[in-house]
Amino acid sequence: MKKIIVLIFSIFSLTTFSQKTDFWENVQFGGGFTLGFGNQTTVGISPSAIYNFNNGFALGAGLGYLYSEINDFSTTAYSTSIISLYQTKFNIQLSGEFDYYFANQKTQGLNTFNSNFPALHLGIAYNQNRFAIGIRYDVLYDENKSIFASPISPVFRFYF
Repeated sequence: MKKIIVLIFSIFSLTTFSQKTDFWENVQFGGGFTLGFGNQTTVGISPSAIYNFNNGFALGAGLGYLYSEINDFSTTAYSTSIISLYQTKFNIQLSGEFDYYFANQKTQGLNTFNSNFPALHLGIAYNQNRFAIGIRYDVLYDENKSIFASPISPVFRFYF
């Protein structure tokens, strides 16, 4: 009797795990980047992964790194994020991103200040194939906590 139960369990396990799943076919990897030179140097990268649902919605997570330097003041920030996207039929992409930043700011005199703060970016972008360009607004922006000069920022997003 034990052999029959083991055989049935083995066959059931093989048929369950051998069925094809399309989960990974709906996952895309990519992210965004930031580059700025001039009076202020800014370099940033934010890789992410999203899962595309059939109805135009996508949900995912990401990580981020940002370095900024102006005169004798530098900032290094790391972030984690939850990303939601909605793709319309008119190549317009709506987004909501909840980010949490961990920042370290230094002056040339070696004064250091650490901070962390949340950001909730709501955005709109023009999406063509795998690339989107647009603008977003941080509704949680606090000029006393944020390392950013403005609640408005550009969006450059790509997924493969």
